[in-house]
Amino acid sequence: MANTQGPQGNYDPAGSTQMFRAFVDEAAPQGRQQEAASSGPRIGLIVGVVVAVAIVAAVAWLALK
Repeated sequence: MANTQGPQGNYDPAGSTQMFRAFVDEAAPQGRQQEAASSGPRIGLIVGVVVAVAIVAAVAWLALK
């Protein structure tokens, strides 16, 4: 394992700064993929709410007719 120095020039024998940066760089694209995947359930929720409101409006209209 290579000996690295931290941002302030402190000796980092474990190379944890380098490993952390690799983790952050690797995790960034996955976060973008999760945001894109989460739009599916969100759209389904919106459609469900619209359908529920339409059903309630139809029932109210029939009750007042």
